[in-house]
Amino acid sequence: MMRNIDDIEPQNPDQGFQFPGAFEITALGRADADLEVRVPQVIEALGLSVIAGSLRSRPSREGHYVSVAVTFTCPDRASYERVHEMLRANEAIRWTI
Repeated sequence: MMRNIDDIEPQNPDQGFQFPGAFEITALGRADADLEVRVPQVIEALGLSVIAGSLRSRPSREGHYVSVAVTFTCPDRASYERVHEMLRANEAIRWTI
């Protein structure tokens, strides 16, 4: 389910990291692991929406690794932490930030 980023309202606009909201996550892993497909799949399998057109990827200098960043909508901190947990559990992903 795609949501428009403009429709998401933070609970307290005076604070920074607020839920619900749209958040970017970056996963770094092996270049041959098709992370451009895997990262959004993991997020969507958790019932969250990846914002269309937000995916960016960049290979490492030697081409062995790739970083993949996507923005997704998230209702609460537990869901946000679960995304990091599930991505880090994937054998092809080394780090998330």
